[in-house]
Amino acid sequence: MITTSPAPVLTDEQRAEMHDLYRHLHANPELSMQEHRTAALIQAELERAGLETFVCGGTGVVGILRNGEGPVVAFRADTDGLPIREDTGVPYASTATGTLDDGTEVPVMHGCGHDTHAATLLTAAKVLAGSTERWSGTVVLIFQPGEETAAGARAMVEDGLWDRAPKPEVVYGQHVMPGLAGTIQYASGHTMTQADSWKVTLLGRQSHGSQPQDSIDPIVLGAHIITRIQTIVSREIDPRRAAVVTVGSFHSGLKENIIPADAEFTLNIRTFDDAVRAKVLGALRRVIRAEAEASNAPEPLIEELYTFPKNYNDPQATSDVVEALRRELGEGSVNEIEPLMGSEDFGLLAESIGVPSVFWFFGGHTEETLAADPVPMNHSPFFAPAMEPTLSTGVQAALAAILSKVGV
Repeated sequence: MITTSPAPVLTDEQRAEMHDLYRHLHANPELSMQEHRTAALIQAELERAGLETFVCGGTGVVGILRNGEGPVVAFRADTDGLPIREDTGVPYASTATGTLDDGTEVPVMHGCGHDTHAATLLTAAKVLAGSTERWSGTVVLIFQPGEETAAGARAMVEDGLWDRAPKPEVVYGQHVMPGLAGTIQYASGHTMTQADSWKVTLLGRQSHGSQPQDSIDPIVLGAHIITRIQTIVSREIDPRRAAVVTVGSFHSGLKENIIPADAEFTLNIRTFDDAVRAKVLGALRRVIRAEAEASNAPEPLIEELYTFPKNYNDPQATSDVVEALRRELGEGSVNEIEPLMGSEDFGLLAESIGVPSVFWFFGGHTEETLAADPVPMNHSPFFAPAMEPTLSTGVQAALAAILSKVGV
């Protein structure tokens, strides 16, 4: 069911309330799976608007808006911040701190726009609750924790999300990015990669730096592994297939004249295709083990840190959403792009119940900030989307997508 009328227009009061909500969320970020105050605020806002709610996945919140017979549609926003010290200079900048799992205290910032996502979806929920004459059906609003660690979507699914909420016909989501505010970008089919992260511990034998014959040097071993694994993509994967292997950290030793006992490095692997993923992961294990054997070292320890699912936009559902978005925002404001090598755990929400999903991106920069060198990107301490028209565009897009299924 595709509505031919535009989405409801925000009133000045609704827009002002959204701005206040956004500033509060931005100034008070919380780390992944620790979003307790954020969850309490979201639940209170949803209940104030008349929605049914329940907590799911620890710090996730689900709101259900029922309005008679009709389709069921779900929309997801993420809520967690990042361990970044904010340097945006905005009046509502975060000075919050949080504690990582290892006990380290760190500054916390909404450096990826999850405050934008939460504020826009909360506002869309309030608009839908106040305009029930324009639609019929059920809308499930998912405020998901822990996107940055790939823990949140899985936690909500494992906590019975789809046993407790009506099962939707489609799941929607959106993400603010450093494009021009007021515009939408999307991909059809593969949209974002699946991602795997590992920690690899190399086991050597410690010795004095003057007595290398008595050692098994884990730094030399690590150097060979890291060099060799860069050939996996270039020499083992069809160049028409995408894959990225990144070594993000390497730590070993404490003093220049001691050959250390061990070394540790972390890996990040991104792929679109399941077969390519399996081949890359298998080749990594093979190279790591073979280089250890070549160095006469014990077999390294490989710890899987996390896995992000693929983010695949169902082509037909995407076409329907794009039609609605272009009708709402204008033909030239909604543009197709190539798939991104970034990752999201959004796809698991729909994949877990076998329904299609659509995920798109909305711009957060003005012409002025896009002209900056460099442009403040997601995960930067300088990332602060322009409040308008970014927030209003996010609300318009969410409403247009939802009403394309339940509108009358």
